[in-house]
Amino acid sequence: MASSSSNVENLSPQTIRALMKEQAELTKNPLEDIQLHLNQQDVTDIQATIQGPVGTPFSGGHFRVKLVLGKDFPATPPKGFFLTRIFHPNVAANGEICVNALKKDWTPSLGIKHILLVIRCLLIVPNPESALNEEAGQLLLEAYDDYHARAKMMTEIHAMSNKTKCEGVEEEHEGPAAKKHASDKVVADKKKQIKDKKRALKRL
Repeated sequence: MASSSSNVENLSPQTIRALMKEQAELTKNPLEDIQLHLNQQDVTDIQATIQGPVGTPFSGGHFRVKLVLGKDFPATPPKGFFLTRIFHPNVAANGEICVNALKKDWTPSLGIKHILLVIRCLLIVPNPESALNEEAGQLLLEAYDDYHARAKMMTEIHAMSNKTKCEGVEEEHEGPAAKKHASDKVVADKKKQIKDKKRALKRL
């Protein structure tokens, strides 16, 4: 998993200032569906939450990601990790992200904003040809419905809160008693579904 140690002492003052400036800009003008989490004590601890794009098996999920800066940053690209478990061709079992923007296409002029946008785009358009998760890549190419179901299941288990899963259900019923009954039933049903899904995942 991604290292949690600070890298401030290894980076130049110029790089630190650039990081602080970009983080301040992203806080002032947030990206759509991406929330940056500032660490006032360590500007090299770059984490964000990305909302799963609508129309994908990740829709409704909230995925925490982390960028790990090497001592040669920005001459060398950072490493990206999903801290939230996800079933995706370009995300390894340890959460590491494989995307060209963090490899051969990297240039020192690219910043945090570009990387976060690329990671979000990867949720919309996976690249099975550079898969770190070979099973996900193969399913995406050969059995998309199975891939979609597996990715959606992982999203529901690991990236969605009970509140998100049950959101909007109460509006389908009238009266306080009906609302409470419906909510209790939905929560119980969802808990059972999640247990069943976890058992199914263990068998896979």
